[in-house]
Amino acid sequence: MPELNIVMVEPEIPQNTGNVARTCAATGARLHLVGPLGFSIDDRRLKRAGLDYWHLLDITCYESLSEFFSRNTGNFYYFSTKAQHVYTEPAYPEGCYLVFGKETAGLPEKLLYENPDSCVRIPMRNDPDARSLNLSNSVAVGVFEVLRQWKFPGMLCSGQLRQYRWK
Repeated sequence: MPELNIVMVEPEIPQNTGNVARTCAATGARLHLVGPLGFSIDDRRLKRAGLDYWHLLDITCYESLSEFFSRNTGNFYYFSTKAQHVYTEPAYPEGCYLVFGKETAGLPEKLLYENPDSCVRIPMRNDPDARSLNLSNSVAVGVFEVLRQWKFPGMLCSGQLRQYRWK
């Protein structure tokens, strides 16, 4: 299965990170957590949101964004409400990194300015009261767009109903 990387930069809410961890476990994506984190990695809320999927997770933690970039190379796509491109525009290559910022501030603007062609957004209604989607929902949208483009490699794409006896 091709490698997909999910990067969370300074996540603040353990439940969001737990939900993202579960998405990564269910899809085979690697999870990269870039600190400082707004919680402890053993936070019970984090573990609860990920339920019993932790043994399926490939996770790496970094002290800082500079450490992350010093240890990883490849194609990075920065998800931001400030981006000019829609997330469905890129043809995501194998091994790419989908990078998401913290819940309260998103990604550092310097990073966005330095990489305008790699910044993507999820379209939303034009209403100042609807600032952004929940972080874990945004990650799921991004992950499944990449997997859709890759034709869901190694994924179970059909289900089967149990035998049911109508009364």
